[in-house]
Amino acid sequence: MSDTTTVQVNRVYIKATPQAVWDAITKPEWTAKYGYTGLADFDLKRGGKHRTKPTQAFIDSGFTSDLLDGEVLEADPPRKLVITWKLQMDPSLVAEPYTTLTYDIEETQTAGTRLTVTHDVTGAPNHAALVSGAHEDINAGPGENAGGGWAWVLSDLKSVLETGKNLTA
Repeated sequence: MSDTTTVQVNRVYIKATPQAVWDAITKPEWTAKYGYTGLADFDLKRGGKHRTKPTQAFIDSGFTSDLLDGEVLEADPPRKLVITWKLQMDPSLVAEPYTTLTYDIEETQTAGTRLTVTHDVTGAPNHAALVSGAHEDINAGPGENAGGGWAWVLSDLKSVLETGKNLTA
């Protein structure tokens, strides 16, 4: 697999406050509700660790250790979060270097909050393919949209914050 897209940028506009978006990214009671789920655990200071722990559904599927982890490089609530990031769910992903993920959260005059996610996946082609949505199966059943990448996660985040329901509800 070639590493053709080393920096991926995704943007979504959400009818919610910047603080609500920040909380949805950093608090486990929110991260369990959207995307691929998982329980976020952040030490929100420079050099602090973060990890995403499995929900019961992951544990029931055999994933009992952290799903992803990394280090906090910058935390400026509720405006910016920069972290290193690596999925721990597959040996091909574990073998790759940590990537850098930046969340920019900006209040707009008319459209609520603009969330820009910039993921530098340089040197991590398996991560690049996964987070780009290259493995998406649009024919998967509810809750089985593995592979939709950041587009899926951010669409689901938007849905949860605006309607209280995820896309598969």
